[in-house]
Amino acid sequence: MTQLSCGIVGLPNVGKSTLFNALLKKKQAGAANFPFCTIDPNVGIVDVPDPRLETLSGISKSKKLLPATMTFVDIAGLVKGASKGEGLGNQFLANIRETDAIVHVVRCFEDDEVIHVEGKIDPISDIEVINLELILADLQMTENSLQKIERQAKGKKDLIPVLNALKKVSEHLNQSLPVRALELTDEEKEHLTPYQFITAKRVIYAANLSEEEILSLDSPHYKTVCDYAQKEGSQVIPFCAKLEEELVQLDEQEAQEYLETLGLKEPGLNRLIKVGFETLGLITFLTTGEQETRAWTIPSGATAQEAAGKIHTDIQKGFIRAEVVTFDDMVTYSGRVGAKEAGKARSEGKDYIVQDGDVILFFHN
Repeated sequence: MTQLSCGIVGLPNVGKSTLFNALLKKKQAGAANFPFCTIDPNVGIVDVPDPRLETLSGISKSKKLLPATMTFVDIAGLVKGASKGEGLGNQFLANIRETDAIVHVVRCFEDDEVIHVEGKIDPISDIEVINLELILADLQMTENSLQKIERQAKGKKDLIPVLNALKKVSEHLNQSLPVRALELTDEEKEHLTPYQFITAKRVIYAANLSEEEILSLDSPHYKTVCDYAQKEGSQVIPFCAKLEEELVQLDEQEAQEYLETLGLKEPGLNRLIKVGFETLGLITFLTTGEQETRAWTIPSGATAQEAAGKIHTDIQKGFIRAEVVTFDDMVTYSGRVGAKEAGKARSEGKDYIVQDGDVILFFHN
């Protein structure tokens, strides 16, 4: 499975690049930063925060820790008219099509020194500017596909269901609604698989608040974003770009103390990474030993045999069984040996559906 990615989008001056830079400065081992130019977006690989690794590594006395990772793509600022090629228009839209989910950064703070492209702070209007451009881009693609399929369907009757599914999407987009809000049957979804609709992607709204408002969360702008997101079944993560920027300059201990003095549990970035991970439908299983404790990324619903393939294709091919202990049992019984003695180690076959936090030992030929 390829590394799944979240594209970060937003109007200019909303805190998009600050957020991206803060994500990257989280002392990433695997940060890959391609220089920003008009064509290439910035790409960064970020560790997924997971306190379970520290705990397990303490039990196993591991030499190293390897967390799961996630890819974020900083996509050039979008302007009105992008679907018609304004700004970086077409390139911008192509970059979003290639990501698996969207993090939409929305400005909710007032600051006279940071200009707003529209001249006023109105998060819902900002969201709608971007959503409309994405809907128009999808509509253009749908219309082009419809013309092509209509011609082909005259001779091929099996294309009629595809044609009908595309027409349904077209009518929906024409009401300025995103594809993710359209109810489709499993059959229709299958017919539409070849079409990469941008507005079908899951969205996380990252609400950029001022330092005062991040503590109370009673900003009226923030509340309007929450209401908007709730209607379309999306999640909102509040963060303060300015604060996140300050936190990444500190070492871990100092950052934690600073957060505590503010009365915050964790950086907004941590929540954004975790929610991004869940939005992409990913979970982690864990392996632990003296050499390393490691989190492995798999899609939710993957089997034990598929999980084995993440470690090595030979383990997948020669799979015999998986010995599974839950993370909680590993902690309660101080490791695999104790868990086994307490009867908490299960022997599972290749069709077992792996659960998040399973600590697995694979047996293979």
